[in-house]
Amino acid sequence: MTILVTGGAGYIGSHLVHELVDAGERVAVLDNLSTGFSHAIPDNVPLVVGDCGDPELLSEVIDAHKVTAIIHFAGSIVVPESIERPLHYYLNNTAHTRTVIEAAVKHAIRHFIFSSTAAVYGHPVEVPVAEDATTQPISPYGRSKLMSELMLADAAFAHGLKFAVLRYFNVAGADPRMRTGQSTPVATHLIKIAVQAALGLRPKMQIFGTDYPTPDGTCIRDYIHVTDLARGHVDALRYLRNGGESVTLNCGYGRGASVYEVIEAVNRNSGVDFSVETAARRLGDPAALIAASDRARTVLGWRPQFDNLDIIVRHALAWEKILMSRGVDKSS
Repeated sequence: MTILVTGGAGYIGSHLVHELVDAGERVAVLDNLSTGFSHAIPDNVPLVVGDCGDPELLSEVIDAHKVTAIIHFAGSIVVPESIERPLHYYLNNTAHTRTVIEAAVKHAIRHFIFSSTAAVYGHPVEVPVAEDATTQPISPYGRSKLMSELMLADAAFAHGLKFAVLRYFNVAGADPRMRTGQSTPVATHLIKIAVQAALGLRPKMQIFGTDYPTPDGTCIRDYIHVTDLARGHVDALRYLRNGGESVTLNCGYGRGASVYEVIEAVNRNSGVDFSVETAARRLGDPAALIAASDRARTVLGWRPQFDNLDIIVRHALAWEKILMSRGVDKSS
């Protein structure tokens, strides 16, 4: 039994691959390396370099590795970019996901885990936001993921596929054993940007909007450690294998931190008071996005271990220093 991880050389995917290997699972990775890195996955895990939107390649990989479950990460994730390039997001996130689902059905694969996002909620009416809240995404990124969720549910109903949709909130940090981390040089994640500023890899960082209806005027997000998120996928796979019904779950801690609070945490843990400037709001940014995460804990038995902003920041700092020592981190 082999688990196919699409996008398994990327930030979150590579953490999951390590967790699966640690759990004794057989894993194969399909990644086109557009944003992933081959060095991020264990040496004993086969990597097929290619596109998950290629149905013939998918069939070859599934047959060659005797795949029995698919965990689908591959996709594009930058909200502002999705507003500028919507058709790219509908191709890469929605059309290609359809191809992966079709391959699962064709090969009678019974278990499918889909990497989704809290962006499907848009501007939530109530915070924390629960899984049964109205989904009103405000960006092509969020809409492309919601369309994929709907396709997966329809295919599952028609073909007996069991799935777990995991809606991520803001993922940050790095593997505590420093085997992998957020390695993309041109960062879009707030904590990585702040860490790069603290380490002198960028001259400053920007805060996009200080006039939101929040206590300090900046956006509030639920930051989840990437290892806790990866372990949630392992829990979801175990749940499905044990006969669990298809499920949609939030992945967050249930409380948020503002942009200013993140900056303070990076200041505190780096010992550097780096330059920060304010800028106008960006399109597609809700004021606050915090998960109601009780369902994941109850259904999966998920027990996060790194639910602490300072720990997340320290792991992000440590990983960034490793990248600096390798001479591979050049931000812009």
